[in-house]
Amino acid sequence: MKFNARDLDMLHGSLWDKIILFALPLAITGVMQQLLNAADVVTLGKFVGKHAMAAVGNNISMVGLISSLMMGLSLGANVVIAQNIGAKRIDRAHSAVSTAFVLAIAAGIFFCILAEFLVAPIFYFLEVPSSVVDMAETYLRIFLLSLPAISLYNFQAAIFRSKGDTRTPLIALALASGVNILLNLLFVLQFDWGVAGVAAATVIANVVSAIILFHELLKAEGVIKLHLNALIVDREELFEIVRIGLPAGIQGMVFSLSNLLIQAAINSLGADAMAASAAAFTIEINVFCVVNAFGQAATTFVGQNYGAGNIQRCKRATWVSMGLSAIFMQTLCCIILFFAEEFLSLFNSDPEVIRLGVIRLWYIVLPELINVIMEGLSGALRGYGISMTPAVITLICVCGTRVIWVFTAFRHIPTYATLMAVYPISWFITAIFLIAAYSYHMKRLKPARS
Repeated sequence: MKFNARDLDMLHGSLWDKIILFALPLAITGVMQQLLNAADVVTLGKFVGKHAMAAVGNNISMVGLISSLMMGLSLGANVVIAQNIGAKRIDRAHSAVSTAFVLAIAAGIFFCILAEFLVAPIFYFLEVPSSVVDMAETYLRIFLLSLPAISLYNFQAAIFRSKGDTRTPLIALALASGVNILLNLLFVLQFDWGVAGVAAATVIANVVSAIILFHELLKAEGVIKLHLNALIVDREELFEIVRIGLPAGIQGMVFSLSNLLIQAAINSLGADAMAASAAAFTIEINVFCVVNAFGQAATTFVGQNYGAGNIQRCKRATWVSMGLSAIFMQTLCCIILFFAEEFLSLFNSDPEVIRLGVIRLWYIVLPELINVIMEGLSGALRGYGISMTPAVITLICVCGTRVIWVFTAFRHIPTYATLMAVYPISWFITAIFLIAAYSYHMKRLKPARS
């Protein structure tokens, strides 16, 4: 099988250097995706006010929930195509690419329509304050129009990553981020569109990133080339993509669903807490992007090598990915915590917003090493095609712990710090169960499908 300049041979040779080459562009891609949101928060915080900033902050969990589902589904495509490539099942890999493309469009349109109907009930559940509810609804309804483009980008990026190409999705998103920032300034400063302006800019940027990857897939060579005149939906490949991707999406959604509950609790603490969380989240999520990138590296490297039948290399890829993740993550954490106030002041200069933002960063960024374990083991299990187990564990441990905490500890001591403490506690409990689940499945691992 021939590899182009952006492909990685995951089946032979050393692992650490290839995992870095795979994960770093993917981490930067994640950061770029967050820049699309950060640009909105910064623009509103600097040029409109903290209430507009809080309005967008209320949508972060909702946007994260939708994005998690899209990314999880697309991860199923990543695993299926990677396993087919590793096993040299080229015809099946072609069918999986075509199936993933059709599924991306269908899922994007479906969830766009569904989410528009759910906006009002969700805002009612969140008890969004009247001072920001109109702006929050305006932003979200406009943003939801980009769901087909977001779905298409994520699935197309997964197709590229299945062969080890993480640079092409990065380039597409970098260009889209530039478009978003320029349009934010134009729509807010020149046209005075406020929240609607930054939402419209985000929609356009998401469309740009999807179109760029679509163009690249059409002119790609080899197994991932997209043939529009031969699009098919292969039932077997569709089943595998959904079987692996849907639980992964649910796992990501669980975090976002529990964050919706926490956002409702944050809302009860006022606009300063809401604005602080919006700013801190935009900073802290960059650490998670690094951790998630190495988790996806474990998924793809395990996927290809599992398809090739090399179980020992799968295990080595898992531990190397986690070790490298810890090194890069800890470096970034030190920078963020040392310059916490300076970073937060980029979003809003209000002293109370900055004070609360610093509290959140210490509670969430400092214990990120636990997330390395969670993402690494979950990613490896998905590479083997075991996606339901980490999803169920996350659902029970993360969601359960956070629900109990909000209605017990936070209700008894309703402070911002009490609320933030639930993050490391829920991570720690989840990590323990994931370690046990990983050990269980490694002892009973079955050969990849033929």
